[in-house]
Amino acid sequence: VATSLNNLALLYQAQGQYAQAEPLYKRSLDIREKALGPGHPDVARVLNSLAVLYKTQGQYALAEPLYKRSLDIHEKMLGPGHPDVAISLNNLAELYRAQGQYALAEPLYKRSLDLWEKALGPGHPNVATSLNNLAELYEDQGQFAQAEPLHKRSQDIRKKALGPDHPDVATSENNLAALYYAQGQ
Repeated sequence: VATSLNNLALLYQAQGQYAQAEPLYKRSLDIREKALGPGHPDVARVLNSLAVLYKTQGQYALAEPLYKRSLDIHEKMLGPGHPDVAISLNNLAELYRAQGQYALAEPLYKRSLDLWEKALGPGHPNVATSLNNLAELYEDQGQFAQAEPLHKRSQDIRKKALGPDHPDVATSENNLAALYYAQGQ
């Protein structure tokens, strides 16, 4: 039941029907906490989903404790080197970046990148995502020289892992073009 509730909430969220998604996430979370315990990794996944919902709506104060709790659960239950820890770190970094808290976001992005490289290998698409996010953080701060090699590496990983015609490759190319445009190139 909790899985079905969560999946339905994801569907509503994807359609922008946030008011319908929120109670479903909360019910899924409640069921999982009671059935599995409050420290179970499946609880952390629902916490992440609910936090994403809040972040999408600009409700950062509601999202932050959920992201932090999810990260804590992942680290304790799966170990600090598990790929799900990288997801939680990246999500929390995205929240801080959205608020302009770059000094808090940067070390989380870097740790997430390091975990994904170690757990999944340097050519995995998740590594490309992390590189892209870190590059965008640098762009937000006008640090274009630091952003460019990260965007190029992200693009290269995506081309090799996904093929040159994959939509994620187009996203990387667009991000690189946006970087050049921002610099007047």
